[in-house]
Amino acid sequence: MRLLVAGGDRVDAGKTTFSVGLLASLRREGLAPVGFKPRAGNDYWFDHDDYHEAVDAGRLYGKDARKLAAASAGDVDPETINPVHRLWRPTPGKAGLLGESGRTFLVDRLTGERGPEYVVNADAEAEGLLPGSATESLPLDAAVRVSSVPAFNEVMRERYVPAAERLARRITATETSVVESYADIAVPVSNVAFDAVAVVEPGRACVYDGKRYLKAREVASGGPREGRLEEYVEDVVEMLEPLATVELRALGSEARGDPEQVANAYADAYDALVATVQN
Repeated sequence: MRLLVAGGDRVDAGKTTFSVGLLASLRREGLAPVGFKPRAGNDYWFDHDDYHEAVDAGRLYGKDARKLAAASAGDVDPETINPVHRLWRPTPGKAGLLGESGRTFLVDRLTGERGPEYVVNADAEAEGLLPGSATESLPLDAAVRVSSVPAFNEVMRERYVPAAERLARRITATETSVVESYADIAVPVSNVAFDAVAVVEPGRACVYDGKRYLKAREVASGGPREGRLEEYVEDVVEMLEPLATVELRALGSEARGDPEQVANAYADAYDALVATVQN
């Protein structure tokens, strides 16, 4: 069973909270689910504690991947379920290397076949934007450095695409998988057939048949395109009627931090999602 959790809002849709509760709910049923986060990122300024928790241990991952790994069955590392993690830094009034407004990509961590690999923004490094803690704790001497979009695109083809393909194979090979998308991207990984989809936004979750959702995603992109990941949730769901719409009540920080409490609070939504697969 392969389940996708996507967000109806670009920021703070509640995807991770919903996903860790779903993992807990599935484990109650005797299953051994694994959560996946194909792409993620955090900000040196806004996510400073999360950044240091990982970097001080010589690693680079975010709280979403950490929570999904902890809620999964078995011994799961964040880097294994999250093959691409990006570290950002605010740069007010300045566009970054990739055209981002007001923030700059500093370094990416990829999960390669032999372990973590790093890609560094050479311009940000030259300007002194890389935190000293990152250069001291991460093995960046051997990192690939990019200073232009064409160079970055070449590295994407050589390293990022194979990492995504390896993850897709692992998701497919996992008996029960929960895949969390990023931002409001409709599908975060290619070549995976999802059985059911939950689109989460503040106050509700809408449940869709996986095949119909993926078909609508193809239509939104103008047809199937290898490696294209940037169709948005709103463009997909406007072509579909949800099989179920379930209210999600607001949860306090203590409840959000406990997958079992989330599983209790959102039990109706999880039942509707699993029922879509069983039907």
